[in-house]
Amino acid sequence: MGAEFARSRRAVAEEPEWLTLGQAAKFLGVAQSTMRKWADKEIVPCIKTPGDHRRFLKRDLEGFLDRSRPGAKAQGPVVLVVDDDPQVREFVRVNLENEGYQVKEAANAEEGLAALEDSPPELILLDVMLPRVDGWEMLRQVQERHGVGAIPVVMFSGKVDGRSEAEARGAHEFVGKPFDPEQLIESAKRLVPV
Repeated sequence: MGAEFARSRRAVAEEPEWLTLGQAAKFLGVAQSTMRKWADKEIVPCIKTPGDHRRFLKRDLEGFLDRSRPGAKAQGPVVLVVDDDPQVREFVRVNLENEGYQVKEAANAEEGLAALEDSPPELILLDVMLPRVDGWEMLRQVQERHGVGAIPVVMFSGKVDGRSEAEARGAHEFVGKPFDPEQLIESAKRLVPV
């Protein structure tokens, strides 16, 4: 009786653990809508039940976390994301890392400029609206230190539309209102392909 119980416990332990959309979103710490998008774009693997519900293997989600955590090894081009909103930085970082990029993050212009001194990235994604020193001033300082156009810069903002100003100041692209982080990711892929 004891050996049979041990075998059945082992069998249960070896069975894959499936999570619903809500459970998977909670496990990764994202909104269900984000989880749905990632599943639809095959960023995170899932299956669909006959009732069209998504199910996720827990081990796939753990692997996703391992690949997307800061410092996870990646071989692609380095992108510096400068934004004071940690959720925007995380969304952009996770999506770019899944595409094969290495991502550095900065919460303000000072951190961004310091990150440039360590090793210049191949691309900078720069928010216009930053505390203390705004994105336009950081762009000017980047150009002063490294030369205009030496490092491609994509300016973005959910509060202003600065397309013409970005072009006049030497930025490569501008993503503005209504702000869509996915456009930012597409701009990165267009300017610096993996």
